[in-house]
Amino acid sequence: MVFFGYMVFSIALGLLADRYGRLKILVISFLWGAYFSLLTSFAPSYGWFVFLRCMVGCGVSGHAQGLIIKTEFLPKKFRGYMLPLSQLFWLAGSLLIIGLGSVVIPTIGWRWLIRLASIPGIILVLVFKFIPESARFNVSVGRFQAATETLERIARINRSKTPEGTLKEPMSETTGSFCDLLDRKYLRTSLQIWIIWLGISFAYYGVILASSELLERNLLCGAGQPPLGAVEEKDVRRPCYCNMLSPSDYKTMIISTVGEISLIPFNILGINLLGRRWALGLTMTTTGVFFLLLMICMSSTGLIAILFCLRALVSANFNTIYIYTAEVYPTVMRAIGMGTSGSICRIGAMAAPFIAQVLLSASITGALCLFACVCFICAISAFTLPIETKGRALQQVK
Repeated sequence: MVFFGYMVFSIALGLLADRYGRLKILVISFLWGAYFSLLTSFAPSYGWFVFLRCMVGCGVSGHAQGLIIKTEFLPKKFRGYMLPLSQLFWLAGSLLIIGLGSVVIPTIGWRWLIRLASIPGIILVLVFKFIPESARFNVSVGRFQAATETLERIARINRSKTPEGTLKEPMSETTGSFCDLLDRKYLRTSLQIWIIWLGISFAYYGVILASSELLERNLLCGAGQPPLGAVEEKDVRRPCYCNMLSPSDYKTMIISTVGEISLIPFNILGINLLGRRWALGLTMTTTGVFFLLLMICMSSTGLIAILFCLRALVSANFNTIYIYTAEVYPTVMRAIGMGTSGSICRIGAMAAPFIAQVLLSASITGALCLFACVCFICAISAFTLPIETKGRALQQVK
C-alpha cells in the first residue's frame, strides 16, 4: 500500500513541482509523510494501519524533488560525482533504522519505532528554510529576480561575486505535462526509461525478498522447507505464522545494506568514464548474470556472497537511472518526468513479491530466470537510449 500511494501521487506531485516549485512540494511531502507516519503508530486496527501507510507512500513520492533541486544547482562536471554520493545518506538512514529497530522492537514495540522514526522528518522541515528554490525553476517561470537573489546568495557563501549583467534565459509559456513526455522528441526516451525503471525496481525488491526466502527457508540445491502455504499439522491451530526477527536477522540486514555501499566508488567511476548509458547497461547485464548464478548449487557462504554482490548491483542501477532521468529532461518537465518514472517504478515493486516469494517457492529456476530476463531487457534498453547525458548541460526549455 505504501507503493500504491507512491504510484498514485508521484505524477501529481511532479506536475505541481513543475508549476509551483520543487521546494514547496518537497516541504509539503515531508510534512505529509511525517504526519501520517506518526498517525500510523496509533492505528487501532489493521485496516487503519494499511490506509495510513498508503498515505505515507503518497508523501514519500515527493521526496525525489530533493534530488532534482540538487541536480539543478550542480554544474555538469560535478553532477557525476556528487549525485551518486547522495546514496550514502540514504543508506546511512537505512542502517540507522535497522539498528534502531533491533533495540526498540524487542523492548517497547513497533509503534515506538515508527514514532521515533518520524522525528527526523519533522526536524528536516525546519532545515528547509536554509535551502533556496532552484534558480533554474525560477528562470523557467519568469521569476528572474528570485533567481538572481539565489545566485547572489550562493556567490556570498563562496566569497565570490556574480558576473555582471542580467539573466537572459528563454522562458517557457507552459509548464510540463504528461503529454510532453510522449511528444515525438522525448517519446522513445520516455518509453525506454519507463522500462528500465520498472525492471530495476522489480529486480531491487526481488533481491531483498528472494534473499530472505533463500536464506531463511534453506532453498539451497533444491532442498529446504515446504512451499509457502504448506503448514505442518501441529501449526494448524496457530493464529499467526509470523516470527519475531532475531539478532542474527538484523545483522543480516545490516550486512546486505552495507553491500549497497560497496559499489558506489565503481559506480561513480563508470558513469563518469563510460557515460550513464553504458554504465547502466553493464550493471544491469551483470545483475542478470548474478541472478542466474543463484541457480548453482553452492555453500551458504557462497550464496551470501552472491546476494551481497546483487544488492550492490541493484543499488547502483537505481542510482544511475535517478541521475539519468533528472538530467535528460528539460527544467520545465523535469519533475513530471521523474514523477512518472517513479510511479511506473512502483508497479515493478508491487510485482516483485509474487515472483520472489510465491513463484520462488514453486520453482527457483523459473523465478530467477524471470528476474534475469527482465534485467537483460533493461540492459538492452539502457545501451540503446537515444541521449547520453554525460557532460551535457541541463536543458532549460522543451
